[in-house]
Amino acid sequence: MFLRLLADVRWQRASPGWRCVPGSRRSSTSGAEPHLVPLPTHAQVVICGGGIMGTSVAYHLSKLGWKDIVLLEQGRLAAGSTRFCAGIVSTARHLSIELKMASYSNKLYQQLEQETGIKTGYVRSGSISLAQTQDRLISLKRIASRLKVMGIPCELIPPKRVAQLHPHINIHDLVGAMYVPEDAVVSSADVSLALARAASVNGVQIHERTSVIHVVCQKGCVAAVETDRGSIECQYFVNCAGQWAYELGLSNEEPVSIPLHACEHFYLLTRPLKSPLESNMPTIVDPDGRIYIRSWQGGILSGGFEKNPKPIFTEGKNQLEIQNLQEDWDHFEPLLSALLRRMPGLEALEIVQLVNCPESFTPDMRCIIGESPTVQGYFVLAGMNSAGTSFGGGAGKYLAEWMVNGYPSDNVWPLDLKRFGALQGSRTFLRHRVMEVMPLIYDLKVPRWDFQTGRQLRTSPLYDRLDAQGARWMEKHGFERAKYFVPPGKDLLALDQSKTFYKPDWFDIVGAEVKCCKEAVCVIDMSSFTKFEISSTGDQALEVLQYLFSNDLDVPVGHIVHTGMLNHNGGYENDCSIVRLNKRSFFMISPTDQQVHCWAWLKKHMPEDSNLLLEDVTWKYTALNLIGPRAVDVLSELSYAPMTPEHFPSLFCKEMSVGYANGIRVMSMTHTGEPGFMLYIPIEYALHVYNEVMSVGQKYGIRNSGYYALRSLRIEKFFAFWGQDLDAFTTPLECGREFRVKLEKGTDFIGREALMRQKQEGVYKRFTMFILDDHDADLDLWPWWGEPIYRNGHFVGLTTSSAYSYTLERHVCLGFVHNPDPETGEEQLVTPDFVNRGEYEIELAGQRFQAKAKLYPFSSLFTPRRRKDEMEFSGYQGK
Repeated sequence: MFLRLLADVRWQRASPGWRCVPGSRRSSTSGAEPHLVPLPTHAQVVICGGGIMGTSVAYHLSKLGWKDIVLLEQGRLAAGSTRFCAGIVSTARHLSIELKMASYSNKLYQQLEQETGIKTGYVRSGSISLAQTQDRLISLKRIASRLKVMGIPCELIPPKRVAQLHPHINIHDLVGAMYVPEDAVVSSADVSLALARAASVNGVQIHERTSVIHVVCQKGCVAAVETDRGSIECQYFVNCAGQWAYELGLSNEEPVSIPLHACEHFYLLTRPLKSPLESNMPTIVDPDGRIYIRSWQGGILSGGFEKNPKPIFTEGKNQLEIQNLQEDWDHFEPLLSALLRRMPGLEALEIVQLVNCPESFTPDMRCIIGESPTVQGYFVLAGMNSAGTSFGGGAGKYLAEWMVNGYPSDNVWPLDLKRFGALQGSRTFLRHRVMEVMPLIYDLKVPRWDFQTGRQLRTSPLYDRLDAQGARWMEKHGFERAKYFVPPGKDLLALDQSKTFYKPDWFDIVGAEVKCCKEAVCVIDMSSFTKFEISSTGDQALEVLQYLFSNDLDVPVGHIVHTGMLNHNGGYENDCSIVRLNKRSFFMISPTDQQVHCWAWLKKHMPEDSNLLLEDVTWKYTALNLIGPRAVDVLSELSYAPMTPEHFPSLFCKEMSVGYANGIRVMSMTHTGEPGFMLYIPIEYALHVYNEVMSVGQKYGIRNSGYYALRSLRIEKFFAFWGQDLDAFTTPLECGREFRVKLEKGTDFIGREALMRQKQEGVYKRFTMFILDDHDADLDLWPWWGEPIYRNGHFVGLTTSSAYSYTLERHVCLGFVHNPDPETGEEQLVTPDFVNRGEYEIELAGQRFQAKAKLYPFSSLFTPRRRKDEMEFSGYQGK
């Protein structure tokens, strides 16, 4: 029957007239060119793109009170990728921010028809995600845990229940499923038209058949938009151009890099079944089969994400409206096979159309939102990775809040445009990466997986040496970093292919590296750190940094200060270490993925002063971290200088000779709480210094180590990490870092007023360490991050970091404890007493484990170190 169906399909393709294009309320070929209303000469905001993203931004901006808005669409509203969207609204997401966006979108679409009078096709169908393997079921259980604590109804169901909910589904190979009853389906194009109608009623001007040529910039800010029908002066520009966002960004006078690339996406439409499917039949997501299935006009709509996607438009291409691309039944055949296995009753069903439409994908499978780091007032919302309908409402809301208030109402850093640098803008890189990304959407993603394409883009000068010694690599912001080092004789292939939610195969390897860090000395290449130098001819550098940072930087030359770079609400825009090199020069060390964000923040808030210089020196220095009690012996022997605490106190920097190399910046900190030193080495000396360190260190038991060992060390010492534990919505007072804030340092700083107020009023969350009690690391699922935290049986937060502590021989989780009112959900104050008096559990894929909660300080957990001040909640910029 299956072969005959394929034969039928090929016969139908050859038969004239079988193929039909879905109808539209507005013909694409009107007889006469419509009358075009003249463009305004000025607007506050110009939005490019009339799909679901552009109309959502316009809708939400108008709801927030901005009226002077112009939306431009090169063709017709909703005639681009939006017209071809499958219309599935799914909240089953791994990232919390994506889950929140999808949940908001669902609620918005539900009431949109009543608000606008336009039918949006909204049907609360529910969705069922299928699991063919136990690992897939674990993944669904982890998602279900987060959905439930977000207030989204969800249940894990057996295969028989799947058959009851959707009788056409073959369940013979299933081990379970996840049912989300409030998920929905819509007509994406109609949702866009409804959003546009509401925005128009609120004063937004919409102009179709108007192409944006480029954005005019003056002094690094948006000034105007040039179109094929004239120029519009404006203060804000929003690029919602979908698959054309990349090209539009590069067309500006000041290019804006928007890393996304289009791939062909296929889905099938059929005639109604003999007994037509109800419109509220649950959507089926079968990730192991790589397909999705939804009800469509009594038949089905089914597509998927194949293993061998077809990238398109790499060379760039422009078209007013996306026409249906060429059908490719041979390419679609694996997905068709999976569909017929899952719904065998479709074999004799008549096909209406195989739709082939472009979808844009990003290098990390997450959408792009936010302001350009190079052009103020230039905002972007694009790259939806085939989830535009799910994210459209929520993403538009967050971007509108960002523009109106200066910041969104939630932490969107995982989606921020500034997580990328120019290095991700290469067309070749994007083409190769999206060929990996598209299949990954349905691939099983276990913890600590890594992209395989676009690798070895940024490497340390030591890369080849470390690789030859067994380094296993991960990538951060394009930079290769060693995870751990495989000892000789290990099965390298088996280790590389080890993927599990349980105890990983590298457990003993990382344990040995941690042991060496504590008992001897290890070397970790940490060259990926972001490194800036700020200098001036007078006191300008100190004055500016005192305003930008919360700690006091007016310290003696050579001292290191751990400090936050805060926003006006007191939240962390960055967490870094700053060295005073001399009276007028400072060296700033930040997390790897802060390179673009931190630079943009500094440039935005620093005065334009020719006497003030900000330089990115990340590429100039190789950073080696010597961790362990014997690090002092290694460096003493190499420098012929005393390195004891009496001569080289903690949190101090000296420029020294190491071996034959001069000008090495040696710092007495390790970002782990263990004794040791950071060496910042001019790159031309890197190989020499590394060789000397390894040679001299042999007698002290030296070995290479990687970031997994570093992670274990920093988490067991309760060190927070920006981007995971700390974000723009977390203040120093909420994470036990009051001592890094100098409210009375004599000068004002960004965030001071908010912190003063919070100090008086109290905090509504506290950073807490959890040590799992009844957890068996050999047999039980491991915590990774994002697990729900329960206090006395009530949900109070999510974990932000997790690692196995080889010292405590327990798993350690870090996270924030909240205090929601049980009845109203309103946030209440969180005191140390509230945290300490609770009984805690951490939920791992539906199973809860008891945990002990600790607030900083926690000196009773560890024996005193030789350097007591090394325990001072030292900074960690390791990721």
